[in-house]
Amino acid sequence: MPIPLALEHVFDLRAHVGKPLEFGDTGLGERRIIDVTGGTVTGPRLQGRVRPGADFQIIRANGLTELHARYVIEADDGALIYVVNDGIRFGPRDALDKLKRGEPVDPALIYFRSVPRFEVAAAKHAWMMESIFVGTGARRPDAVELSVYRVA
Repeated sequence: MPIPLALEHVFDLRAHVGKPLEFGDTGLGERRIIDVTGGTVTGPRLQGRVRPGADFQIIRANGLTELHARYVIEADDGALIYVVNDGIRFGPRDALDKLKRGEPVDPALIYFRSVPRFEVAAAKHAWMMESIFVGTGARRPDAVELSVYRVA
């Protein structure tokens, strides 16, 4: 019998983001690139700050957004942690349209989940490369908030 899954809260992240760079419809969907300009990381297993990066998005015709974020977390101990965070965001069309315009939306209306992966050289944080992680998020007008969990 397989072992049941459990989730261990690792950290919360608030990433400040810039205005989307809109490419238009590329045939795959509407391409957008959004700069990650900084932010904070707080939690039981990791604290630090978010270094600059970007989120490369495709918005499909039905409103589903594919998210492909790349950025670095600088832990409080100075360790650099490269983050590759892939996910999706979906919900009612009117709520998605508000998000796209940069307006506030109740996070309960939006399905926003991700699968972050980490790369780190510091031995203290090597455990981050030895597990699967999942995240749940909320898009704010000027930030993205994520709660990240280790699948135990």
